[in-house]
Amino acid sequence: MRRWGSWASVAWFLVPALVLFLVFVLAPIVVAVYTGFFKWGGIGPMDDFVGFANYTKLFDDQVFLGDLGRGLYLIVLSITVQLPFALFTAVLLNQRLRGRAVYRMLFFAPYILSEVVTAVLFTMIFLPGDGMADHLVGLLGLEGLQGRWFADPSTVMPTLFVVMIWKYFGFHMMLFLAGLQGIPGEILEAASIDGAGAWQRFRHVTLPLLGPTIRISVFLSVIGSIQLFDLVWVMTAGGPNHSSETMAISMFQFGFKRYQVGYASAISVVLFMISLVFSLFYQRYVLRRDLSGAVTTGGGR
Repeated sequence: MRRWGSWASVAWFLVPALVLFLVFVLAPIVVAVYTGFFKWGGIGPMDDFVGFANYTKLFDDQVFLGDLGRGLYLIVLSITVQLPFALFTAVLLNQRLRGRAVYRMLFFAPYILSEVVTAVLFTMIFLPGDGMADHLVGLLGLEGLQGRWFADPSTVMPTLFVVMIWKYFGFHMMLFLAGLQGIPGEILEAASIDGAGAWQRFRHVTLPLLGPTIRISVFLSVIGSIQLFDLVWVMTAGGPNHSSETMAISMFQFGFKRYQVGYASAISVVLFMISLVFSLFYQRYVLRRDLSGAVTTGGGR
């Protein structure tokens, strides 16, 4: 009876979560995979089976291939610009500075804002003619940039990335701060006694001990860049001429604007598979050291 009571307690807590997972995660995935094999407009029965035609069409679509390239562009910039900037800020704010709590709050505050609010705010900042950005570059003598932020294919992606940095770097900064504060001060003090300078302590002590935090931050940056939607949709809707479109934007456009739900489902499946394969690969080969020993079986044996 005691054993059955234990299983009943487990089921009582586990079943609701499993039901929610099945209904809101697994079921939509299955429906998207199934719908991707049909040419369907979202209304009426799905009776036009096309097999893998939607998927083969994807990789002949120059816009979708451009979406992949733009996603890679955002990933590279996030890893090489945003994360080092967040790490530098975290190291700076980990020092004994006057008012550092205020700085931490100010840098983290943009992350609390919703993506829609952020997008509306920066749409006003980059407004042609009357926006703050145009006035600023005018004062700096860079009149050639005025009015081009979201209107020129050559400037729209860098402009979007600036908004991404402002929105998300505070989150990564707080992750790095938490990691830095978890490093025992005795280790850094011992390195200093041994004659290590500030850069040597950072390079040979702080960075290795901060490795798990950095790897998690890289993972979140990559997944976020792959699935970026809200900011882009509100600010540019993928324009001009698809030059700021992402895979999520394409999926929305085909599914809810052009009523090509089967094709949009194929995009969603590809987006899901890219995220899944990257997650599994990253966990297997990058996070392996961090996860070893985290899961035990047989009472820790």
